[in-house]
Amino acid sequence: MSTEPKTTPEAPETGPRPGRLTAAAALAALEGLALVVGGAYMLVMGLAGDPDNPRQATTGGVTLIVLALLPLIAARGLLRLRRWARGPAIITQIMALPVAWQLLQADSAMIPGGIALAAVAVATLVLLVNPAATEALGIGGPGSVQEDGK
Repeated sequence: MSTEPKTTPEAPETGPRPGRLTAAAALAALEGLALVVGGAYMLVMGLAGDPDNPRQATTGGVTLIVLALLPLIAARGLLRLRRWARGPAIITQIMALPVAWQLLQADSAMIPGGIALAAVAVATLVLLVNPAATEALGIGGPGSVQEDGK
């Protein structure tokens, strides 16, 4: 039995996880948790409260909870140095930017939420495209050739 660590295409590096990648995973998980909390609130208010349209509130709550799976799964994958996790994490941030823009256009208490969401989305994008993070995930830069010749 060999004592050497096994590497797979999913986890190419055996070294420590870069702090930037850990921070990106934490921010993605924070977004996922915020979606779960918002969805749970909408769901409870739709079922127990007196909303204008209970069906719409319930559907919105369930939708937010299901959407929370994308950043939560991506965060777990990033923490485990899985190459596939970067795509869903980046997609989540790109989807968050128009939402933040709409929150910033509101004349209400949603403006601080829009600022926070935009800051988290931009920060996470920057962390995910950082060379140390891409290298840790085994993602080569432009013009790089993979070892298996593909």
